Amino acid sequence: VLGGKARKYRISERTEDRVLSEAKRIGFTPNQIASSLRLRKTNTIGLVIPDISNIFFATVARCIETEARKRGYFIMLCDSQENPRIEEESIRLLRNRNIDGLIISPVGMIGKSLQAMRDSGFPVVLLDRYFPGLDIPYVTSENHQGAYEATKRLCALGHRRIACIRGLPDSSSSRDRVRGYRDALVEQGIEIDRSLIVGDDFSERCGYLETKLLLQKRKRPTAIFSLGNLTSFGAMRAIKEGGLSVPEDVSLVSFDDHYYSEFLRTPLTAVSQQVDEFGLFAVKLLYDQLDGDAKAVEDGISLPTKFVERASIRDLNSGG
Repeated sequence: VLGGKARKYRISERTEDRVLSEAKRIGFTPNQIASSLRLRKTNTIGLVIPDISNIFFATVARCIETEARKRGYFIMLCDSQENPRIEEESIRLLRNRNIDGLIISPVGMIGKSLQAMRDSGFPVVLLDRYFPGLDIPYVTSENHQGAYEATKRLCALGHRRIACIRGLPDSSSSRDRVRGYRDALVEQGIEIDRSLIVGDDFSERCGYLETKLLLQKRKRPTAIFSLGNLTSFGAMRAIKEGGLSVPEDVSLVSFDDHYYSEFLRTPLTAVSQQVDEFGLFAVKLLYDQLDGDAKAVEDGISLPTKFVERASIRDLNSGG
């Protein structure tokens, strides 16, 4: 009765009412820990993200929590701080807490250990970043196409010196975006200047420092393509401190878009991702594994992006 299975075991309504009434009188509540040990199920999902201060990951985490709750699961969240050691500790902690499955946006190249977890039958889903060649389900954006379209648009506006501030070099999202940027330049017949491809993480500090250095070049870039929203904030701060403005002196495009982008003094041009769908698909892919679905996706889902043009890019062809 206390487990909500009175009907299953054909317990009469009269007996059920008496048991529930007495439980309420004495203030009894079931011991969830004991139940989880007996059933070997905690209805808890582990979620490891690289940076909770990043609005993209914070929004995705909220969507995952909402979707998981609808299915009767709760989230245990860890912030790896873009640190492989903290990431490994977080996974170990979550496994020791007997989570039922794991959703993770990996920091480094720990694909083999995650693959071993999945091979052992433990449900795993990768978020935003993935490992080519491994059969771990993942949800990501069409990063290559999004970066390609943004760079191509800057080229069409007459920009030839386009800097790229990338994120973690080993992450799939950063690699695919840089590849899209490079492919667009090659297609337009623009020689790739490796000195304009900078950065090593998705932080605001990275965007700030790299933009400071880019603006000191004798031939500074006419446009900056920032591959993350936090790096875009850092770039904007560096441009303002340098006494320059967007887009009159430097055009700026961000990979990732949020509601505030259009309310900035200079509305920010961005590659928009389907943030809500990230959470929906991540939970669905994990739930398929938890439910024992033999048809659970073993590859991945890539969600289309959208180029949203605003006032932060300048047309050099017209001089406007």
